Amino acid sequence: MKRTAPHLLSPADRERLRGLRVMKAVALGALIGMAVVFAVAFAFERSVPWLAYVRAAAEGGMVGALADWFAVTALFRHPFGIPIPHTAIIPRRKDEIGQTLGDFVETEFLRGDVVRRRLEATPIAARLGEWLTEPEHAERVVVEGSAVAAGVLRALSDDDVQGIIEQLAREHLIAPEWGPPLGEWLSRILASGAHHEAVDLGVDTIAAWLNANRAAFAGLVSRRLPAWVPSIAARLVDETVYTEAVRFVAAVQADPRHPARLALDGYLERLATNLQHDPSTIGRFEDAKESVFDSPRVRELAAEAWNTAKSGLLSALEDPGSALRARAADAVSDLGVRLTTDAAAQHRVDTWVVDAAVFLVERYRHDIASLITDTVERWDPDETTEKIELMVGRDLQYIRLNGTIVGALAGLAVFSIAHALLG
Repeated sequence: MKRTAPHLLSPADRERLRGLRVMKAVALGALIGMAVVFAVAFAFERSVPWLAYVRAAAEGGMVGALADWFAVTALFRHPFGIPIPHTAIIPRRKDEIGQTLGDFVETEFLRGDVVRRRLEATPIAARLGEWLTEPEHAERVVVEGSAVAAGVLRALSDDDVQGIIEQLAREHLIAPEWGPPLGEWLSRILASGAHHEAVDLGVDTIAAWLNANRAAFAGLVSRRLPAWVPSIAARLVDETVYTEAVRFVAAVQADPRHPARLALDGYLERLATNLQHDPSTIGRFEDAKESVFDSPRVRELAAEAWNTAKSGLLSALEDPGSALRARAADAVSDLGVRLTTDAAAQHRVDTWVVDAAVFLVERYRHDIASLITDTVERWDPDETTEKIELMVGRDLQYIRLNGTIVGALAGLAVFSIAHALLG
């Protein structure tokens, strides 16, 4: 039989293979030991009469060991490769074994009354609630659910989703007038001063960029100077430009009433007013909107919106520290608490689970059982034999070892009885 290379086996199968080899060596060692004892006793029993009993025990042990070796080997292959009838039982009858196992599972386990009786005796909702209240279990549910949701997102047709987004965007986003609502929204922001934080963020970002990119000013102005200007003067010009830029940004950061801030506030206030009341500004804004969101661009917008949303959701689902997963874990824990304490919810969940399980089993039990039969039929005979031998072969080697011991005791008993009766 062709064996799978050890490095291709799973860790559990490698451990089983090691155990099988150890027990085979032990059983073989017992047989060899009996053979050595037999040879020694046979050679010296004339001069040492009591060795006849040892010889008889060793002879019985060898017979028992060989008989059980043949029986165990015949399950998996032909002994010595000889096609003896009724050997290599598992590879020859693999399909029958699978069919029998499938029929047994279908008739004894996958029956509606069996499933209903077992499930009704189990407080499913209460146990589920207790399990979900454990933080690590709630986290596990979120992890598995996130994996499923991510798989569904990846499986969705991007074209179909983009078409739906395009239709919704055109109806609810592009057709309505944007100018007045946007102007009112901007006025409220300006009145509350909320835009100052955005301005601060922009200024801080510029300051951080300036601090990290001083080299970007090298040659910014000096490369435009005449060639006769000394290099040291050119570098001084670049340094001056950089220093003034940093100083200006720092001044804007430090002074909430800086002229640049006031100028920006004035511009935003005029823009907010014009967007609400100036027909010319409103018209230009709507024309610009229509120009941006014409038909091809709407399609692009839908594609970008879907791709952005999909990317964001996938990132949140795959990030263990995301807010989405944290909120989902809290929701799962809350559900566990409710299932643990709310008797009405427990009854509803238990009834639904039992009815659903019975329905599925009654309708699909043959299909479920056929999974066993079909799977075994697709297995290669040698691979099937190897799998089964790895699972039970180690225990079967004990049969060989026990056969050696029992054979030795039987041989000793038969010889002793015969010697006592016949002399």
